[in-house]
Amino acid sequence: MNEKDASTAAIAEPAGSQLKPASAGTRAARRNFLLHSSAVVTAVATAGVAREALAADPTKEAAADAAANLPPNVPKWTRSLGSPTASPYGKPSAFEKKAIRNMYPGLKEPMSAYSTSPLQELDGTITPNGLFYERHHAGVPQIDPAEHRLMLHGLVERPLVFTMDEIRQFPCVSPIYFLECSGNPSFLPPYGKTAAEVAGLVSCAQWTGVPLKTLLEHAGLKKEAKWIVAEGADGAAMTRSIPIEKCLDDVLVVYSQNGERLRPEQGYPIRLFVPGFEGNMSIKWLRRLHVTDQPGYTREETGKYTDLMADGRARKFSFVMECKSLITQPSGTHKLTRKGTHEIRGIAWSGHGKITAVDISTDGGNTWKAATLQEPVISKALTAFRFLFDWNGEEQVIMSRAVDETGYVQPTLDQLIEARGKVSFYHNNAIQPWKIATTGEVTNGRV
Repeated sequence: MNEKDASTAAIAEPAGSQLKPASAGTRAARRNFLLHSSAVVTAVATAGVAREALAADPTKEAAADAAANLPPNVPKWTRSLGSPTASPYGKPSAFEKKAIRNMYPGLKEPMSAYSTSPLQELDGTITPNGLFYERHHAGVPQIDPAEHRLMLHGLVERPLVFTMDEIRQFPCVSPIYFLECSGNPSFLPPYGKTAAEVAGLVSCAQWTGVPLKTLLEHAGLKKEAKWIVAEGADGAAMTRSIPIEKCLDDVLVVYSQNGERLRPEQGYPIRLFVPGFEGNMSIKWLRRLHVTDQPGYTREETGKYTDLMADGRARKFSFVMECKSLITQPSGTHKLTRKGTHEIRGIAWSGHGKITAVDISTDGGNTWKAATLQEPVISKALTAFRFLFDWNGEEQVIMSRAVDETGYVQPTLDQLIEARGKVSFYHNNAIQPWKIATTGEVTNGRV
């Protein structure tokens, strides 16, 4: 069927309707419909003539093709078969080109760097595996699980070495937790244009694995055990020390994420997962757990992941990711195209437990109102929130602040700088403002 045929079919009267007398109201409605349809036919016919005239202009020809797929025409994808099934691994729509990971703003070297989750393009609280943020210290190793082992030794009764098959034979659990880089974001510019550039080093997933407590009980902890030094099999031999109380609480040895085996960039075939703690402690490509009576003071926890204070002291072992929230819709690079009621949507999380409230301000922080939290609200997982507001076409600054079950309230950036100074790099959980211009365009309210 060509475009002319499709248009004609769209305005044809149903055969049965010609046999029934029409009421005055129905006749008027039909006259209006036919008048409108005639206008559509004229427009489409004119467009057909115009298309021939525009054949030499690819841009205008493409626009005419797109218009031909709009109502009342039958779109081209309804007139043919779709793609076959059973592709080896499903992919997103080719039209979702914005929902991709990008390097962190200002970085040019992808080897030992970051990539951000496109928060402004995502819906819900579970991050697709292919869009989960990355942080590597020496690239992504390609590890054959048949040749990989996990060694558990030190202050235990029975030092053990596990194969991957042996790990998967232990009873497992599948909780949902967020993961966040401690440098999400830094205190200093650039502040980022999009939600991903502002705070895209956070993601959330369902993790499947064995509680570390199970493996420690299998090995038999000695009473002197106070810390575990976990080490990865990557080129950096990434190493962090974790208090034994946390290891016996909710730490997991994980092999699956969102129902599928870990991807290489997330630690395949096995990683540690430390809920609520800064992401670098969830050691990927886990190869060794050394039970000790003191922290290891390794390179990464002395030369790097410490917070330098204004007086020169270092805030070491700052494990927990504090309460935080972020508006993702509308956010930087979005645009409101009409006045009236809009919905603010976003995510909130806390390494200390559940989110109990999110407040929204639409006047730059002068007044605040409660947002609605979307169930389920899960401890140490992303929580979605929603809030309706009216935009009258004037400039507005919108922001969110989260509260967790400990009563902690997300601070402003000025409050954080007052407490830590300007040389601190990690654990910036400040309130993020977004500015809506009179044009409807949304930009970072901090710039």
